[in-house]
Amino acid sequence: MHKTTVFIVAIVGVIGLAVAAAILRTDPGSGGAAEPAGALDYPRGPHGARLLSADGLQVEMTIYETGVPPQFRVYPFDAALKALPPGEVELVVELHRLGGRIDRITFTPEADYLRGIEVVEEPHSFDVKVFATRGGQEHSWSYAQIEGKVQLGADQIKSAGIVIGTVGPRTMQTILELPGEIKADETRVAHVVPRLQGVVTEVLKKEGDRVRQGEVLAILSSRELANAKSQYLTAAHHVEFARVTLDREEALWKKKISAERDYLEAKRVLDESELTLQLAGQQLGVLGMAAAALPGLAAAPADTFARYEVRAPLAGTVVERDVTVGEAVSADERIFTIADLTTVWVEVSVYAKDLGVVRQGQEAAVLSTDLGTESKGRINFIGQLVGKETRAATARLTLSNANGQWRPGLFVTVTLVREETVIALAVSADAIQTFRDWQVVFVKYGDWFEARPLELGRTDGQWVEVLSGLKAGDLYAAANSFAVKAEIGKLGATHDH
Repeated sequence: MHKTTVFIVAIVGVIGLAVAAAILRTDPGSGGAAEPAGALDYPRGPHGARLLSADGLQVEMTIYETGVPPQFRVYPFDAALKALPPGEVELVVELHRLGGRIDRITFTPEADYLRGIEVVEEPHSFDVKVFATRGGQEHSWSYAQIEGKVQLGADQIKSAGIVIGTVGPRTMQTILELPGEIKADETRVAHVVPRLQGVVTEVLKKEGDRVRQGEVLAILSSRELANAKSQYLTAAHHVEFARVTLDREEALWKKKISAERDYLEAKRVLDESELTLQLAGQQLGVLGMAAAALPGLAAAPADTFARYEVRAPLAGTVVERDVTVGEAVSADERIFTIADLTTVWVEVSVYAKDLGVVRQGQEAAVLSTDLGTESKGRINFIGQLVGKETRAATARLTLSNANGQWRPGLFVTVTLVREETVIALAVSADAIQTFRDWQVVFVKYGDWFEARPLELGRTDGQWVEVLSGLKAGDLYAAANSFAVKAEIGKLGATHDH
């Protein structure tokens, strides 16, 4: 019976030791959840922090950051874990960070602990060396504090698509965005009118068709044109008759058979006939008939006299057609609109408050979210009037449109540089990640990447100003930095103080 009792007591003791060990390895701030094995699997003191022991002296290393900047608070104990007066121990801690930086922290006694005089800067990831002296006896320890850090080889960096950048100065632009609309170049638009009355017999072109200069768009039957051609032919006959008469009267006058008065009268009649013919020819020219075609008019079939061809005044695209076969049209009726869309205008609304930013000749980018395309041009016109309702002036730039992607009526966004500034330190906007409650970039030292908390300033969407946390020349994950964050997450490193 006695042996059995001893055995049971031994078992209870072992279980008690196991429970005590589990309690010591539980983070008080985690609500009692057990810590993962690995980086956090180390002896802990009464305050739940790392306990270092050697030759009768033990120190518990804590970092306190509630309501104050992070500072070491180190609790000294003897071999039996009995608290020692902090004044009995002299302590120095060195923090060896990536990149070769060493932070040296000295301590002063306070309450029941030694308080570090210097702030423990984030991130709290470093190799720690502890030097303590008690009663003339020196002690030293070292350990690694891992947080927000991961080691990646060259192959891993390549496969993850991580791009390495260098911290340094950048030219940062503040952008002004303005609404705009694509319009046809008004200097390359023609509104086609018949120039005479008639009835449409053929329509050869439709909206969207590309036409060459001088190409026939439609054919009319016009009594006005037929009358004008008849008048021209009549005037031509009168000229011929008057010329024959003048030749005869001139011969008779020279032979003194007729009076000089008859000769002069015949000359006057010829002059008037030629003037009438010239005016008739000019009338046909106004109606679109080429001067070279006039001599052949007399030989043309009579049924072609009323045929009138409406031709394109310039090369371009038919953007409007308002005519059908059989329709009677007037001389000033717009039946076609042709636009040369190889270049287009962008009309920009510039609000009154932004007029001081927009300048003649200034480069601008034109973006269409609908098309997913962007082109560049320069401001070539700024209106002098501000609309009463819109409170905006109109500016304009010209875009090349050889492939026809910019269509009149399309709404676009026009961006201009409001201000250009050289920033001393900047990082790629894609590099910024959140880690704990910080905004960080992952700085590269050899094969290691470490989260570096930053104080950030201005941004132009592409670059972000760094006010503190980095120095010129630092290497960092500039693109695909989320892959570094994911790798750190896999390690399960905890903010353990």
